[in-house]
Amino acid sequence: MAVLVARQGRELQRYSQSTGGRLVVGCIPYRVRPCDGELEVLVITSQKGHGMMFPKGGWEVDESMDEAARREALEEAGVLGDTEPVLGVWHYKSRRYVDQAYEGFMFPLRVADELHQWPEMASRKRTWAAVQQVMDGCPHWWMREALERLVARHAVLQSAL
Repeated sequence: MAVLVARQGRELQRYSQSTGGRLVVGCIPYRVRPCDGELEVLVITSQKGHGMMFPKGGWEVDESMDEAARREALEEAGVLGDTEPVLGVWHYKSRRYVDQAYEGFMFPLRVADELHQWPEMASRKRTWAAVQQVMDGCPHWWMREALERLVARHAVLQSAL
């Protein structure tokens, strides 16, 4: 049996040359319901057990951006999948460190597998939700905007079928 452990510490973190803040990479884990083609997204709670957000964390020097997004999905939400082209980059202020500005990159991650055990399962809950539920419940404006971009991209792809 393999044991998965989340990375910890800031020694390998990348920092923005323009803001000095951490470079953060995250993803929106999603699946398409076979019955109607609608998107469902996987949200997680914060480590304190509340909120509705997507997996995200520091981009480290020994990984690519999409590797960081997949790592965060595994560590925080316990899912595996394939990333798709980046949805964009957002600049936002830290809630914990009010003088820090971060650059956050978000990727869609089409979920291929949900693990029964994952590194942060003791401190986070995960839930599949409809897009509108997340738009109504996610406190982070930039994550909601990333979700809007994913929904728009999905609509374009669906109309092409």
